[in-house]
Amino acid sequence: MKVMFRYNLRAIGIVAAVVLRLAVAAARATTPQYQIYDIGVVEVGDIASQGEGVSRAGIAVGQSVRTDGSQAFTWTLNGGLVPLPNLPARSFAVANGANDKGSVVGTAATTFFGSDRLPVIWQNGVVSQLPLPPGETLGDANSVNASTVAVGSVDAGSLQRGVIYSGGNATIITQTTANGSYFLTAFGINDAGRVVGQGIDPNNAARNVGIVFDIGQSTAFEVGALPGMNGALAFGVSDTGYVVGSSMLNQGSGLPFIWSDQGGIVAIPLATGTSEGNARAVNSAGWAVGTDSSAFAIPFLYDGNMTYRLADLLPPNSGWDLSMNTSSSADGISEDGVIVGTGVHNGEIHAYAMVPVTATPTPSPTPTLTPSPTATATATATATPSATATPTPTGAPRITPTPRPRPTPRPRP
Repeated sequence: MKVMFRYNLRAIGIVAAVVLRLAVAAARATTPQYQIYDIGVVEVGDIASQGEGVSRAGIAVGQSVRTDGSQAFTWTLNGGLVPLPNLPARSFAVANGANDKGSVVGTAATTFFGSDRLPVIWQNGVVSQLPLPPGETLGDANSVNASTVAVGSVDAGSLQRGVIYSGGNATIITQTTANGSYFLTAFGINDAGRVVGQGIDPNNAARNVGIVFDIGQSTAFEVGALPGMNGALAFGVSDTGYVVGSSMLNQGSGLPFIWSDQGGIVAIPLATGTSEGNARAVNSAGWAVGTDSSAFAIPFLYDGNMTYRLADLLPPNSGWDLSMNTSSSADGISEDGVIVGTGVHNGEIHAYAMVPVTATPTPSPTPTLTPSPTATATATATATPSATATPTPTGAPRITPTPRPRPTPRPRP
């Protein structure tokens, strides 16, 4: 007997439409929802500002740039912009990292390019130079943990070395990897004392080493490299031990990665339309931010599964351009998903904070700092649904480099 199958095309069409609607709804439900805040500038007349990082609980840090100097700042959602005083005889300052106690670390210099740079710490609104090891005259500070242990580097060129600032002392990191690779500079430290940075391989100076050191251990180790690459730079570390950065072949362009003790090094998918990039920061949930690029700089958010262009998380007509310029970046992410970086807002290069509309990974309270009466900028928020804005190209140039070391692979002696 021949069996005949009869198809109800109308029913199939209804089912398909329902499935499609459910898929779209699920995608919208999982897409991060953000507001964006213009951090602004410290003084009227400042030409730009840059967001450099954010503490675990949401204290943003960076610098406000003027023609004859720059001034470090902090920013919180409740407290607004708070200028930080410059070190005497150093007109250029940048805040690179903060802990949730309000201790902020950074670098003070005599030029935009970091000449005569010194490591500094701001506590209770007072700036102090961090100590340098005996015989050293140059240094910087890039990150600080809950115990007010900071990391950075001292000296320059072939003599530059990673350093730990703790308890009124500065100690050069002398621990090496199994093959003798050593710290050139330390970029991040977590609350457990895991330090990450850029290392040098004495057996192959052409490659970069993404180097990791757990304070108290006798050796350091490296995160390895992505397939087809032979090295890495490690920029950020979470309290759960995630490490992020960029992996490259010798001194070539890099690809963003996330590393963990359990999974090793894993590529972060590139944002749509880009060919290279780096991840700068990561939180305990494994959410990472960084900047990919092609012709333009494309800040991104990686949630452990998908990579989102930050420009695609902005609402229409927000006034923000995060995809059609070379100045944009994403440099910090807090425990509850606050993202801090730099973009172009109504034609001006400004620091921003993107704050989740609903808690993203793990909510934590945001400390409130008291704004200085000299602060003139007022943060403005733009509510952001999941709709994708079409950015308008801008001609905003990239501002002059800052004292903060932000290495790109380069030949070394």
